[in-house]
Amino acid sequence: MVAGRPLGRRFGWLWAAYGVSTLGTWLAFDAFPLIAILVLHAGSTEVSLLAAAGLAVGAAVAVPLGPWVEFRRKRRVMVGMDLIRFAAVLSIPAAYALDLLGFAQLLVVSIVVAAADITFTAASGACLKALVPREDLLVANGRFESTTWTATVLGPPLGGAAIGLFGPVTTVAANAVSFLLSAAGIRAIGGQEPRPVRTEAPRRRAGELLEGWRYILTHPELRPLFFNTIVVNSLIMATAPLLAFLMLGRLGFAPWQYGLAFAVPCLGGLVGSRLAHRLVERFGRHQVMITTGVLRACWSIGLAFVGPGVAGLVVIMVVELGLITCSGVFNPVYATYRLDRTATDRVARTLSAWSISTKTAIAAVTAVWGLLAGVVGPRTAIGLAGVALLATPLLLLKLPHTSDERTADAVGAA
Repeated sequence: MVAGRPLGRRFGWLWAAYGVSTLGTWLAFDAFPLIAILVLHAGSTEVSLLAAAGLAVGAAVAVPLGPWVEFRRKRRVMVGMDLIRFAAVLSIPAAYALDLLGFAQLLVVSIVVAAADITFTAASGACLKALVPREDLLVANGRFESTTWTATVLGPPLGGAAIGLFGPVTTVAANAVSFLLSAAGIRAIGGQEPRPVRTEAPRRRAGELLEGWRYILTHPELRPLFFNTIVVNSLIMATAPLLAFLMLGRLGFAPWQYGLAFAVPCLGGLVGSRLAHRLVERFGRHQVMITTGVLRACWSIGLAFVGPGVAGLVVIMVVELGLITCSGVFNPVYATYRLDRTATDRVARTLSAWSISTKTAIAAVTAVWGLLAGVVGPRTAIGLAGVALLATPLLLLKLPHTSDERTADAVGAA
């Protein structure tokens, strides 16, 4: 497997579509809370509601869409979700220009976008599996991962500068355009996409809705990975607002220092994603996934010991660099493993269930950790999350290493 080799024109268009929409998303990072605060003068409760409702309600809306996506042409679904996101997001600068923007509109748009994100992700995983040979899936996922981290480094600073120069809804408008460009890129893939064929007997309505979760929970290889990734992502994301409060409040860091503390370590994600395929070639996919999955759980506890000044800033950047570098290796390897282990006619439902569960868990754990911080303080709450993360590799260590896993590693290294 050679990381630099071309994966074909059709993958190139899919990658371009992913890149432009990802950059648009990171340009508009935290734009909704910013608009709520600066334009609508919303309080902390409303801002928290906006963040939680978008994830939780959007995930609930997306539940019936997983089975719907499974038996439809995936590229058509992806284009449709891009157009829905374009129209929903563009309504915000339009309403702002007409002086009609309200908090309810922000809330509705955040829910619509969250549901469309989940549906798009489910369809795109199935699309990638159809476009790229099995032996090239890790290279493809590595390119997506490196694109994500590049956009994470560039997007927020550029977005912040754009807001300062052109106003609070500028990045939202750019994000809307990015979805339109993504739809055009997906359309440019071309070729005839066959209609998916159902291989199992139709189930009752409730059975169809829960099929993704049934498949994950009865799959000996997907089940431990599912619980590990959900718990890890939830605990990491739950501490983000607490760390922001601690840094910008009690520790007295300036906003630019806060941005720098998280932008620079994202370079580790770019490096990690570029190293993933080489590590798999040398050590095997299972060993790389276990090792980086364990290592990424060991860093966050260091955030509980952050102090003021330059030393505190260095501690944050070192911890985040270690965490993000490990995640940069782990994420494309795990995404490839998940696709490889999921039957073709279950991909959309599986990815949809996975994404819904992750977003719902993040919303719930973030709310719980916010309440916990109110009782024990933000620093202690961050420390407790770090301690809990240390136990998460126990879930990952249950991942079986089968003979066919060794075969997959050998094929990938060929």
